[in-house]
Amino acid sequence: MPAEGARAGAVTRGTQSAGEDPGRKTTRRFPRITRDTARPEGGGRAASGAAPAPARQWPLLVVLAGVALGLLLTALDLFRAGTLLIGAALLAGAVMRWMLPSVGMLAVRSRFTDIATYGVLGLVIALLAMMAQPDPWLRIPFLKGILHFTLNQ
Repeated sequence: MPAEGARAGAVTRGTQSAGEDPGRKTTRRFPRITRDTARPEGGGRAASGAAPAPARQWPLLVVLAGVALGLLLTALDLFRAGTLLIGAALLAGAVMRWMLPSVGMLAVRSRFTDIATYGVLGLVIALLAMMAQPDPWLRIPFLKGILHFTLNQ
């Protein structure tokens, strides 16, 4: 009888994982029932296993510290500086996800999805912070026309 997940005539290749039955052949086919989820690409430790836990997750801690400091500045009535810091922290997360081979728990999804999510959210937050009233640092002329068009309909 063929091994679970393998059919008669299936090509059996690959290697056994630690703890698997040595008599069981592995296949390149996906199993019918999945028992685990794959770790995202780059989701390994950012430092060696001998390092303490905070050192292994330093990319995530950098982003979280930047967001926390930004929220603190926003709570202390420095709205523009705080929200700019939040956007910059998310943009830094996108850059780290792109540049570093292993970022620990900063890797949530695929590399492309993480970069797109962190990058778009960081850019939007930073742009909105620069456009905030009163005295905006950034003015986008066509947005006023869009606003008037949508409100007057």
